[in-house]
Amino acid sequence: MDRKRVVIAGLGDTGVLTAIRLARRFDVVGISVNPGLVSGQELGTRLARPDDWARNYWIGFDRFRELDHVRIVHGTLTGADLTARTVEVREADGNVRVEPYDALVISTGVANGFWRQGVLQSTSDVDAGLRTAHERLGSARSVAVIGGGAAAASSAVNIALRWPDTRVALYYPGERPLPQHHWRTGRRVESRLVAAGVTLHPGHRAVVPDGFDCAAITSEPVQWSTGQPEVQVDAVLWAIGRVRPNTAWLPASILDERGFVRVTPELGLPGRDGVFAVGDVAATDPLRSSARNRADGLLARNVTAYFTGARMRSYRPPASRWGSVLGVLPDGLEVFAPNGFAFRFPSWSIERVLQPWIVHRGIYRGVRSGDQYMVTKG
Repeated sequence: MDRKRVVIAGLGDTGVLTAIRLARRFDVVGISVNPGLVSGQELGTRLARPDDWARNYWIGFDRFRELDHVRIVHGTLTGADLTARTVEVREADGNVRVEPYDALVISTGVANGFWRQGVLQSTSDVDAGLRTAHERLGSARSVAVIGGGAAAASSAVNIALRWPDTRVALYYPGERPLPQHHWRTGRRVESRLVAAGVTLHPGHRAVVPDGFDCAAITSEPVQWSTGQPEVQVDAVLWAIGRVRPNTAWLPASILDERGFVRVTPELGLPGRDGVFAVGDVAATDPLRSSARNRADGLLARNVTAYFTGARMRSYRPPASRWGSVLGVLPDGLEVFAPNGFAFRFPSWSIERVLQPWIVHRGIYRGVRSGDQYMVTKG
């Protein structure tokens, strides 16, 4: 019997994990705008210590052992015919190809600031982006971080620790940062921000200029709709969570009013057999939490169940966000549970235990050693 073909549209964090889980059982084709895994995690580390970040979050596809049998297409998705069961891709060299599928997994994620753009990038493009943002912040004597979520908090702490002579301030609209996390997590992160020397400014909602998509570090004065005087600093980092789903290539009929992919509890598309969505692009719940809760395992099981006729399982989102918030700091890494309590990995264990054994071997099922920036197979 011919092996079924599964096309995975988008090879970010969730797409790579889904491909790894499906590759041994099906013929998998992965489509990516990037020449490797360019993770959306740990923005603060990426900005303050790009070499450290790249070592674990910018990984060539050919370093993943379980992707050896996955055919990877480096290109931009331009269309989908869900009746004919095909997707259209414009490759990096400009050629357009049509990829048929027996099952389609949509995991194209979202665009959110300069660190998640959703556009075709080469290895040199990714490297240049890392260097540019780092050098821009390193040359600033004062930095304002706008936003109250994990990306903003992580950025503020890491910038303050990396450049202790730089004045760093965090501005957010609520009473406390991290309103989507458990209150214990928010309280703990708030104390870490203060200890790092970050000045906190609650109750500040920024006026976002018309047409501005937060894809740049700016230097113009920041104005506030909440009435405070404008703020002028050397560098403004916008991390306000204004995400845009990468779904322009999909039929509007399968999207919700914000452009995210509508899904059933089983992560399938209503009325579209064999089409699934997972990660930030999937409208699973208000937090779109399948991106951060290892839903790749459940999705891979449901794709298999689709072919075999077995019963599918439902995704159950947590009540609040959890996981790493600030990234690796000098005293280690704190990972927060949904109830707000944290487990700490001591600093010595990150490169000796966490990354090589838990992440590279346990989660990714084997990552070969190699240069942190590696050209991938075409």
